[in-house]
Amino acid sequence: MTDAPLSADIHMIQRCIPHRYPFLLIDRVEDIVKNESAVGVKNVTYNEPHFQGHFPQTPIMPGVTIVEAMAQTSAVMVSMSLDLVDKEPLVYFMGIDKVKFRRKVVPGDVLKMHIKTIRGGSKIWKFEGRATVDGEVACSAEFSAMIDLSQSPSG
Repeated sequence: MTDAPLSADIHMIQRCIPHRYPFLLIDRVEDIVKNESAVGVKNVTYNEPHFQGHFPQTPIMPGVTIVEAMAQTSAVMVSMSLDLVDKEPLVYFMGIDKVKFRRKVVPGDVLKMHIKTIRGGSKIWKFEGRATVDGEVACSAEFSAMIDLSQSPSG
């Protein structure tokens, strides 16, 4: 029997990952299945700092921030899976592969990051991610990351 899916509001997210404004790119994480999957939610708003310089007349969320939002979603899932809440883990990209951008993400959109674990472990993880708006794929990618507790105050 599997556990019921978990969720993380902004307060729990901040207990799981060290990112803060202006680089905290997720507002909520839903449907967290430990070690397996999660769905991050980002409410895209015009007042975000990257819109001032990324096509100001036609604001488009930069692709790298979409990939980062997928990574932050996966980091919250891993933190909750490995009981790392409040332990201030640092998670570093190791690789980003097969990235494709399919549609623009603009202010007013609700971006959902669907991530699934391809390979998990204690330190090294690999994921596949899909970012969608209204069910339409905006970005897809595979990415890997390493968890480092040696730099955290509690590690």
